[in-house]
Amino acid sequence: MRLSAAFVFLGLVVNAFSQSVDSYVNTEGPIAKAGLLANIGPNGSKAHGAKAGIVIASPSTSNPNYLYTWVRDSSLVFKVLIDQFTSGADTSLRPLIDDFLTAEARLQQTSNPSGTVTSGGLGEPKFNIDGTAFTDPWGRPQRDGPALRATALIAYANWLRANGNTTFVSNTLWPIIKLDLDYVADTWSQSTFDLWEEIDSDSFFTTAVQHRSLREGSILANALGQSSNDYDAEAGNALCFLQTYWNTKYIVSNTGGGRSGIDSNSVLASIHTFDVNAGCDATTFQPCSDKALANLKVYVDSFRSIYGINNGIAPNAAVATGRYPEDVYFGGHPWYLSTFAVAEQLYDALIVWNKQGSLTVTSISLPFFQQFSSDIAPGTYAAGSSQFNSLTSAIRNFADGFIAVNAKYTPSNGALDEQYDRNTGKPTSAVDLTWSYASALTVFSARKGVASPSWGGAGVKVPSTCATTVPVTFNVQATTQLGEDIFLVGSVPALQNWSTDKALLLSAANYPTWSITVNLPANSAVQYKFIRKFNGQVTWESDPNRQVNVPASGTFTENDTWR
Repeated sequence: MRLSAAFVFLGLVVNAFSQSVDSYVNTEGPIAKAGLLANIGPNGSKAHGAKAGIVIASPSTSNPNYLYTWVRDSSLVFKVLIDQFTSGADTSLRPLIDDFLTAEARLQQTSNPSGTVTSGGLGEPKFNIDGTAFTDPWGRPQRDGPALRATALIAYANWLRANGNTTFVSNTLWPIIKLDLDYVADTWSQSTFDLWEEIDSDSFFTTAVQHRSLREGSILANALGQSSNDYDAEAGNALCFLQTYWNTKYIVSNTGGGRSGIDSNSVLASIHTFDVNAGCDATTFQPCSDKALANLKVYVDSFRSIYGINNGIAPNAAVATGRYPEDVYFGGHPWYLSTFAVAEQLYDALIVWNKQGSLTVTSISLPFFQQFSSDIAPGTYAAGSSQFNSLTSAIRNFADGFIAVNAKYTPSNGALDEQYDRNTGKPTSAVDLTWSYASALTVFSARKGVASPSWGGAGVKVPSTCATTVPVTFNVQATTQLGEDIFLVGSVPALQNWSTDKALLLSAANYPTWSITVNLPANSAVQYKFIRKFNGQVTWESDPNRQVNVPASGTFTENDTWR
């Protein structure tokens, strides 16, 4: 087997950095932990004004203003801290974790532009750091937050149960978790703004974390003697839908927006749904699955020619990566967390290959492995074989290369902002991004071979019969008064079975046209109506019920006028 000469070049590049990857990890780890804790209220040194347990996205107050708390970011940050606490790595974190669950329970009950706790408010993406609602225009709803919050709190609940505190879990934690799981079960099939808050469509990351939350939520529910039928059924449906993002070459992370769909979204989904017991399962796009590896190569390669700092780097060596190649936000630069995520997926893959004692190359993943061995062929290679040893060594060096890239563009004080300039490498955009620090901690942990506890992903199968859906966009012309909103209800679960409490809020981004996209059962006739809500009062459209005839495939748009 011949290893590419590019890895010799990579070794020279890494050695030219002021510090090796090992020393960077050892130095940056404590800095990242301190940077993360500094952004959590009330005592974080950069979180002045934040309530207890509230995570600020960044202390930056202008260009951009990130002094808010996002449900997604906060949940990802606290999943890191909960994992550290439950593993025994940092037993001092429990009071902070308790502050977090108290803060999130309050946010769940805070009415906001997305609705109340029972009418869509759990899909609100961000709040003010004092816990009050953010009421300005924004990309809402964002449906990944409740799933990620449930996942973080389930990890804590599992530790509490294992340590004899089932009563607290049943009486205090479960009601909080259940609200999020019920929201996920009810809304996973509806369109959402993606994790970059730009596109309202379907999002691979969102569907993947929703599926995970329902699976682990079902396990916890059963352990507590609670019903989990809806979670099991909807998890199966979500897993069916998850398969539709694969286009035979890579994961199309967003189904709207007119972009390629090549996106860090897919890599982040793989690492945040990693289950060490699930092997290289492709249905859940585990990090070492052939589909996830093929996708990773396409994603990384898409940045090789668009960033000046990547010029001259060998075509199979590590490079800086960003959110997606078409990105123009703040100039469209590399992100620390996106580049770390590539390394983390590779380290997660190595963990599983070493655990199971083999790795498998398929026709789908062959281009990925050919980066490291030009003559590798599809097949299974056992641990101890020359192929296994040389491939895993080369892939670990490849993963280290992405950390080395970030190390090169990390300032001497170790601060991790949101991005670094695509041509100069100078840090830019939001300073001290909490998610950047969290991503450093998780990739460093994965590099050490540490994996989070299983969430129940092992043996998960796509149901034999998948409910086929079609995205249907509903547009309705309706003039409203200040504070009045238009909602949609209908005759199927995706339209909340006529429930006014759970009615779907339409977007007024193109007022007076109100819009929403919902995945409805294919080749079916669905009845629906629009309703108005104002000051707690509900006003229905006049009879009769409307009906949309959903086609067997493709997409469909229904244009209406309020009556």
